[in-house]
Amino acid sequence: MKRLHEKMEQEGRVLSKHVLKVDSFLNHQIDPQLMKEIGETFAELFQEAGITKILTLESSGIAPSVMTGLVLGVPVVFARKRQSLTMTDDLLTADVYSFTKETTNRITVSKSFLTEDDKVLIIDDFLANGQAALGLINIVKQAGSEIAGIGIVIEKSFQDGRSLLQKEGIRVESLARIHSLQDGQIQFKAEVPQ
Repeated sequence: MKRLHEKMEQEGRVLSKHVLKVDSFLNHQIDPQLMKEIGETFAELFQEAGITKILTLESSGIAPSVMTGLVLGVPVVFARKRQSLTMTDDLLTADVYSFTKETTNRITVSKSFLTEDDKVLIIDDFLANGQAALGLINIVKQAGSEIAGIGIVIEKSFQDGRSLLQKEGIRVESLARIHSLQDGQIQFKAEVPQ
């Protein structure tokens, strides 16, 4: 996706060989026009998959998920990182380790929002080590729902997340694939949707 690549090159900040900061348009401040284009792209990639729900993780996955849900005409469910007082019964849970924050969160989704009849598209902002995606996959499986695929805004292809997901037999579509973050520069892989 050309516009996403341009935005990453103009506004992304390489903090280390493993960390890219994109808080000016995705992780803190959100560029609504870019999110609209991302949603349209995911919707086009998965338009024939029979999606009935989109599942993401709060909070950075919400914006691209909502835009995709809008285009596909399906509800968006987000897994909470902290259980609220209103979430007490019939919960689907999974533990997810964040390498960036160096913490483990128990993510939760109410069983009432995912059923055996659902075909779920998982969307997340980043794919690196695959732990967030694996946690969301775990929740979908607990619900008895079918996984249609995973949409990733930015993938760090030099880490093992994609291979872990493909071992599960799951389709992975990333809009920007980073080959490396060496010497403060973003190097993209060539094969991305345009």
